[in-house]
Amino acid sequence: MSDITAITPQVKDKERCNIYVDGKFYCGLKLETALRYRLKAGEPIDLAKLDEIQLENEKSQALDKAMTHLSASMKTEKQIRDYLKKKGYVDAVCDYVLEKLRGYSFVDDGEYCEQYVRTAGKNKGRRLIAAELKKRGASEDAIGAALEDREGEEDAAKAVLAKYMKNREFTRENLTKAYRHLLSKGFDYDTAKDALASLGADDE
Repeated sequence: MSDITAITPQVKDKERCNIYVDGKFYCGLKLETALRYRLKAGEPIDLAKLDEIQLENEKSQALDKAMTHLSASMKTEKQIRDYLKKKGYVDAVCDYVLEKLRGYSFVDDGEYCEQYVRTAGKNKGRRLIAAELKKRGASEDAIGAALEDREGEEDAAKAVLAKYMKNREFTRENLTKAYRHLLSKGFDYDTAKDALASLGADDE
């Protein structure tokens, strides 16, 4: 059994409060919910019961918040979970919301990765795209599947190179910098070299 050590109003939403358990922030609740269940600082609380209270009373609100968050752009499951956790929702609520979103086909890491590859692939190489998708929480399988059938890596490298070399002199120093620029954009060594070769640069 744990103890509720503090209940404080949220700064950005006066209708909600933060629940602290054993000296640490645990979750957020609507004030009316906290009052209805007579939650008070200094009293013992079963964490499973607290999770159940939030799930029963706030799952719809959490789903609405997730839907609003998704309205601007697609998100990975991890991004949605991180967003909800930041809002103070417990794992049980996050699981409920993600299950609903999957059912509505509003979250799909495979589709997210495919769209990201199509967009970012215009000026980034495989390595950088994979790293960015991993940072966003996409699975290795979803990333690999999206990159497996990707076409146009060489064309993308040439386009990035052409943009970089615009208004720059065709010197060895600038070509070396261009090569490093291609690597920083996630293109592999061979693709970068081939792009340079298309400009007539040697392999040195």
